[in-house]
Amino acid sequence: MLPQLGEVFREHGYEGASLTLITKATGLGKGSLYHLFPGGKQQMAAEVLVEIDGWFERNVFVPLRKTEDARAGIAHMFDAVDAYFRSGRRVCLVGVFALGAARDEFAAAVRGYFKAWDEALAAALRRAGYERAEAAALSEDLLAGIQGALVLARAADDAKVFTRTLGRLKKRVGIK
Repeated sequence: MLPQLGEVFREHGYEGASLTLITKATGLGKGSLYHLFPGGKQQMAAEVLVEIDGWFERNVFVPLRKTEDARAGIAHMFDAVDAYFRSGRRVCLVGVFALGAARDEFAAAVRGYFKAWDEALAAALRRAGYERAEAAALSEDLLAGIQGALVLARAADDAKVFTRTLGRLKKRVGIK
């Protein structure tokens, strides 16, 4: 059910995710939803963010931290991100929460997600031979590039913007 909730929040934002849209997406009535999520929409959103964080931890952050060949871990990150965001056809839900009116309500989860990604990527870049300051700056640039490409692809209604940007970012770090 969390994936269906996530898609409602992804498509409509936290503010626009009405109970009507949520019940339609999940197939559950209001009573069932409140039984499963006594904290209401806020709990639903918080649990969706936890699920996303878990997916990224397993599929992006751990490979960045643990892959013996740091460049292979970074290449894996690009592949996982491309698949997760469906080659630019899917916006970043954490980014949606970061930019919406509910930003402060979910600030800790949003900040934690991006901090974990930045730290894991910077560490992989250091293992790949970059100096600490250069790795930190490059990690920030790569994350900003990925997130910005998602926004631009959505705004332009052109998923290829994301694909092209990932290609340039990969080249920047020597990944084919």
